[in-house]
Amino acid sequence: MPPRPVVLIHGYSDKAKGFDVWRRLLSDKTTKPFFNVRVSEYESLTNEISIKDIAEGFDRALRLQTDLKNDEDFDAIVHSTGMLVIRAWLTTYPTRKDRLKHLVALAPATWGSPLAHKGRSWLGSIFKGSKDPRSPDFLEAGNEVLHGLELGSRFTWDLAHRDLFGPDVYYGPNKRTPYVFVFCGDQPYKGIRELVNEPGTDGTVRLAGCSLNSRKAVVDLTERPTVRSRTEFGDLKGVSDIPVILIKGLNHSTIMKEPTSDLIKLVRSALTIASEAELDSWVTSATAVSAEATMKKKWQQFVLRVVDERGDPIPDYNVRLFSGNKELTAFTEDVHVYARDKSLRNFHVDVTDFVAKPPKDFRMRIIASTGTQLVGYVGYGGESAAGPTPTVEVELDLTRLTTGETKFFFPFTTTLVEIKLNREPLPLGAESPLCRIMLGS
Repeated sequence: MPPRPVVLIHGYSDKAKGFDVWRRLLSDKTTKPFFNVRVSEYESLTNEISIKDIAEGFDRALRLQTDLKNDEDFDAIVHSTGMLVIRAWLTTYPTRKDRLKHLVALAPATWGSPLAHKGRSWLGSIFKGSKDPRSPDFLEAGNEVLHGLELGSRFTWDLAHRDLFGPDVYYGPNKRTPYVFVFCGDQPYKGIRELVNEPGTDGTVRLAGCSLNSRKAVVDLTERPTVRSRTEFGDLKGVSDIPVILIKGLNHSTIMKEPTSDLIKLVRSALTIASEAELDSWVTSATAVSAEATMKKKWQQFVLRVVDERGDPIPDYNVRLFSGNKELTAFTEDVHVYARDKSLRNFHVDVTDFVAKPPKDFRMRIIASTGTQLVGYVGYGGESAAGPTPTVEVELDLTRLTTGETKFFFPFTTTLVEIKLNREPLPLGAESPLCRIMLGS
């Protein structure tokens, strides 16, 4: 029986040749096991093309492959944006996860990249844009793809609610879901590329934003007639058994061009795993070579979304965290607001000290405003919006998340928090100038 096809999916602005080293390593018949390697290539620099479009194009390309046209099984190795392409493909139809048997992710942009919003600039077009002057896409940087890659994007938020927090299980050690293996280098770029480096990244993606290990909490502060809403942090639910394996000395580029012998060995063995017992053994071996234990700083991402009871975005809000009377400013030092929807914000935090010594009397303060005297936000536990300004301030006690079994601080993972507030005409409980019904004469 011939080996199962392995399809390689590159990242943003790259081409099939970006996988030349891995294609040679995996298809070398002098080394066992060898694999039946296919390399996909897609267009990412056209402004009107989205990641969903690429996923549909990928599906058509699969069907045109002679050994995959009848929905045959295959494995995939993805780099960077390739992770979002395969996830978008998987979640279009849930039955697709039956076909994908192994998913190996090299420096995946699982939760986007801090470089994405910079790529839309003119400078980004010069360095990353289409270089063919005959092309109608000359100097275009792929705006729609970059919006999907932006930190805290609506695309990654919605995608996670399908494959990570939705009703269907997409990843895990069983015959109907792919085995998943995630790797990332532990070093940023060197040389001229140091200009784009940010803390806690491999130069392009965040170490905390690679893994599928993610959790979500809903803080429902809306007013209901018969049910009192929660005034404390909701339960954390999500995926927590697919860690990222940090490979010492590699960055976003060298993980493709100069993979270490440890990484090559781990990828080869990952593609042969066929049982939960084999997976457990692999994780033990991978953890032993992971650089995570030696990382001086341990990073975590938080993606916040604040909405009203209708699900409409609340763009004007502020979030601060406290331990007693001391504000934990580490949470607001690196914040990115998603350009297309300011209700979505990405917080990148060095949680090393918080893991070692969890804060006591841990509290979150949320302030939200409508910007008009006609409408205000209302939330249980907060000041009434019926005052002189249409602003609500709510404080939540999060202490149980640092003293109980639930871990709020989880290095190299992403945590989603959705906060819900009520939106009401002002003043509360009285006639509002927003709308009146006049008495007949």
